Amino acid sequence: MVLGTERNRTAGFGHLEDGLRTASDWYWWGPYVSERQWGTVREDYSADGDAWNYLPHDHARSRAYRWGEDGLAGFCDVEQTLCLGLALWNGRDPILKERLFGLNGSEANHGEDVKEYWWYLDALPSHAWNHWRYHYPQGSFPYDDLVAENGRRDRHEPEYELLDTGTFDEDRYWVVDVHYAKASPTDLLMEIEITNAGPDEETIHVLPTAWFRNTWSWEIGGERPQMGAHDAALRIEHPWLGDLEFSAAPGPSGAEPQLLFCENETNAARLFDVEPLTPYPKDGINDHVTGGVASVNPEQHGTKAAYWYQCSVESGGTVKLKLRLRPIDESATDRDGLLGSGFDSVVTERRAEADEFYGELTGPTCTDDEALVMRQAFAGLLWSKQFYYYDVARWLAGDPTQPAPPEGRSSARNARWGHMQAFDIMSMPDKWEYPWFAAWDLAFHCVSLAHVDPAFAKYQLILVCREWFQHPNGALPAYEWDFGDVNPPVQAWAALEVFAIDGGHDLDFLSRILDKLMVNFTWWVNREDADGSNLFEGGFLGLDNIGPIDRSHLPVGGLLQQADATGWMGFYALSLGTIASILNRSDKRPTTDLVIKFLEHFTLVSEALGRLGLYDSETGMYFDRLRLSDGTEVMVKVHSMVGIIPILASGIVDQALLDRADVLTKNFASHYRDLDGDALAKDGLLRGEPGHQQLLLAMVGPDRMLHLVTRLLDEREFLSPHGLRALSAYHRENPYVLEVEEVKATIDYEPAESTTAMFGGNSNWRGPVWYPLHYLACSALERYGRFLGDDVKVDFPTGSGNRQSLGEIAKELRKKSISLFLVDADGRRPCFGAYEKMQSDPRWKDNLLFNEYFHGDTGAGLGATHQTGWTGLVADQIRRLHDPNVLSVSDVAHRVAKP
Repeated sequence: MVLGTERNRTAGFGHLEDGLRTASDWYWWGPYVSERQWGTVREDYSADGDAWNYLPHDHARSRAYRWGEDGLAGFCDVEQTLCLGLALWNGRDPILKERLFGLNGSEANHGEDVKEYWWYLDALPSHAWNHWRYHYPQGSFPYDDLVAENGRRDRHEPEYELLDTGTFDEDRYWVVDVHYAKASPTDLLMEIEITNAGPDEETIHVLPTAWFRNTWSWEIGGERPQMGAHDAALRIEHPWLGDLEFSAAPGPSGAEPQLLFCENETNAARLFDVEPLTPYPKDGINDHVTGGVASVNPEQHGTKAAYWYQCSVESGGTVKLKLRLRPIDESATDRDGLLGSGFDSVVTERRAEADEFYGELTGPTCTDDEALVMRQAFAGLLWSKQFYYYDVARWLAGDPTQPAPPEGRSSARNARWGHMQAFDIMSMPDKWEYPWFAAWDLAFHCVSLAHVDPAFAKYQLILVCREWFQHPNGALPAYEWDFGDVNPPVQAWAALEVFAIDGGHDLDFLSRILDKLMVNFTWWVNREDADGSNLFEGGFLGLDNIGPIDRSHLPVGGLLQQADATGWMGFYALSLGTIASILNRSDKRPTTDLVIKFLEHFTLVSEALGRLGLYDSETGMYFDRLRLSDGTEVMVKVHSMVGIIPILASGIVDQALLDRADVLTKNFASHYRDLDGDALAKDGLLRGEPGHQQLLLAMVGPDRMLHLVTRLLDEREFLSPHGLRALSAYHRENPYVLEVEEVKATIDYEPAESTTAMFGGNSNWRGPVWYPLHYLACSALERYGRFLGDDVKVDFPTGSGNRQSLGEIAKELRKKSISLFLVDADGRRPCFGAYEKMQSDPRWKDNLLFNEYFHGDTGAGLGATHQTGWTGLVADQIRRLHDPNVLSVSDVAHRVAKP
């Protein structure tokens, strides 16, 4: 069966960390090229740490990158030795379109933002089939207009987007589709379709490009690889794949494309006004095509090369270009077989494999529109893999062939992470907005990835715990801008979810990750509980602008004890305890002591949350507490997801563990009234008949939880038409004001872009729907619902009189968040907002964007446009809604129990 072939291709990724090329051969080539390498921390060698301005977009075409590459529709090998990509020119732009354009944080009114339209429409886990689409204007790209107008607007005005410029008026644009298909692990086909959507015949220049990542400029005597022309084809010497040939079919007129060569070397003359390193620098092809400059090598060799097609296309017409990268086979003389009918057969077969693969993932009750959303969400996740290279010690010290780093470099960003040596394929949140991994984002990616490629999902979770990532003190690296920042500890939860989705068999994976996460858990206990109270700190914890002050850098002296940090730690303890319990009950390894350890921690943290002043009985919510240096305590009464997170720490203990109460700790027994059945039942914590009883382990007991849920499900507070808001709409009319010492700070409800400059201004958690916490809240309600049963019902929405069980409400909330992407009764997708072209144009309306977050009232997409990482959870939601065979953690926890 074809599908079986695809699944076989996705096996064997688990050992990639021990040598990139020991993984399944089908992973050798993939979409591992970033969409923005400029403006990243890795490429920043400035004295002030201003990465965006040290290497801006205007320099990107001319400067050789140190740590990675970027491009359009990029593919490369797993070590990013050789890259393939696409360059375009409409004959009017000042530069080739080789990479996506966007604004940096100082140029835009709501933080850095890409100003292009492209989509990941399809992908298989093995990357034997990938489909990418881009809409390229036929008129001059409005670079200056985008910079000027966004710079003019303030934070109270919306962003000025590419569609707002009028560049797509009269449909004067090109639809560019790129398909990659593999005939074998090392035989890669590239098919490019160009459609003229405009009213007139137009000419487009298409330049499929191959180039080597610059690995030679940083070492004394660095060896430079080679590529050159041979019999009208491009011959490439690859370091470990051997000799390759990148061949191209004639263009639609029958004319052969012209081969152009330059070097992937910095244009030192343009950027620094010094003697050029080569007459054919990185931007040599750009200058030759757009300006006729003699900047390409007439001897036809170099480290960067492009086939130059010039295609005239009538209105509505489509042209197709075919290219193929494969090992050289001197006996293969049948060009029609390589680039004609044989080429077409491979493309057809791989497309059919993708249809079959996703057909089996589509539940029997799934609508066609839901299937489309799910498939594109998975495609976005698979396209968002990226080669990630960052040797922090080398970055700090500089390279021997380059100028010495600026003074003070040894104390620069990430200076305490000199052990870190990343060189791997990783799942990125967004390869333009966030072209670097983020540890807690990655956990959410893995939950969805587990449905299509569980081996890769497990590999990612293990990777960030490896000794070259995890700090010797136990901390996990947060994200590139500051590895030492603190992210919510969600890795144990994600490991359990991935284990369950994969069928609950891989106990080796659970055992391995448990050992490393125990070290991280100990770091949390030792470093983020300053006074030993079991109330935790941690700073912003991913919720950047959700409070009136910067929680990572307090404007006053003292300590902020956080409801969310404390909730996360209870969640962490319970997740690790569940992992230990599964291992113990399966006879994988004796872990009774670990189960007890994490139950003990959970109990201590739960008691602290309940009795040390973070609960407000008046509102029935949990809040942060600011303890000032003089001993004054101030409760920060902001109605936000900070106060919801404690309900995530909930689980169910079945009779088997209750029967072992003799081994449980005194703290646990005391907290649960020495496990007195009558008392526990009265408190609503013990349910069921004797012999089949269940105990609710929860930081928030049923009474408080139900009170909190009335706010969560109140449309005047957290409940929006498309999910749960990060900040309550209560603050629309009731802004919260914090006054301490000489500081006065305010927060109100902002359903779209934030108007504060905190965290760069693009961290807009003040009201929008944010997928990760919405998803976790739904899961928590499901757990409470399983325990309480259908006889406990609440109003949904609050005050409506429509009584439903918590399990039913969780399902309805999942549907709400899925509906962000679905065509509604008016034929519109809420995520597209007011952009009519996206809502109704046939060439736009089914191309989905997976935004970072969504307008708290309308559901319009906001923030990063390709944050398929955590927003890709919509694929998991659709799978769970329609496929009863998707296992939950509860399912596998019981299944592995000893008889």
